[in-house]
Amino acid sequence: MKLILLVIAFAVVYLIVKSYKNKLGRSRRSSAPAKDEDMVCCVQCGVHLPRSESVMSGNLFYCSADHRRLHQQGSG
Repeated sequence: MKLILLVIAFAVVYLIVKSYKNKLGRSRRSSAPAKDEDMVCCVQCGVHLPRSESVMSGNLFYCSADHRRLHQQGSG
């Protein structure tokens, strides 16, 4: 009887671990970017971000409109 309970306990633990690994693998695949994208650097703070998420002014990239405004105030 103890042997049967031990085998059942191992089977349950195995299924839980397997389910967790499958879920983890699916979340990694779904969070991967759909395509490669150029990274740009904010002129104000130096943070790197995707070009599509940046704010552009002339040939300069910013991480936010606030940083664009701050940089233009400081240099103007």
